[in-house]
Amino acid sequence: MTSRRQLLKSAVLGGGAGIVAATALGSLGPEAAFANAAPEVEPGTPDPNFAEGRIRSIKDNTLFVLGSNWVFHRIRVVDGTSLWKLGPVAFDQAKPGDGLYARGVRMPDGVLAAESVWFNIVNVKGHIQNITSEKVHLDHNGKQILCHLVAGKSVAVYSDAPPSADLSQLRVGQHVQVLGAWRPDTNEVDIATVFSPH
Repeated sequence: MTSRRQLLKSAVLGGGAGIVAATALGSLGPEAAFANAAPEVEPGTPDPNFAEGRIRSIKDNTLFVLGSNWVFHRIRVVDGTSLWKLGPVAFDQAKPGDGLYARGVRMPDGVLAAESVWFNIVNVKGHIQNITSEKVHLDHNGKQILCHLVAGKSVAVYSDAPPSADLSQLRVGQHVQVLGAWRPDTNEVDIATVFSPH
């Protein structure tokens, strides 16, 4: 049986992989963006199959990205790449200035063939300062973050319960974790999931 990495390499190198379902190669779940390095990577060393940074430009199916450590990445998106921006999206939703995390397979020419790309994904913890029907004001280590509820997208997970579109159990003063999509160059986030211990 062909592994997903072999399938991805075939797609990039033109080996006739054809069109693959969007979730066949990588997870669309935002939690996967923050997963640990692959088991074959030595602890403390960079994962060669991971990239992060901000998109500087886009040409054809390649993202040109400057990492936070000033490393430049070329990330190729193929038919089977999973793309997330508050939910599954098409490649045309990628914009210069977007931040991203990407996982995939490093090709011989240094290009990262992407299995999954998460645009503008953030994972923040803080205390709720105020709640309205459309916004949650969060104090994150003394910094204010304005979290927007997005109809049909935002959910809450209370303790170990399944995700719910009902965010009415959130309370001022409560400590929460927010996974969402950052609005570049602002202190604002669109909520994907709010995790509440209560």
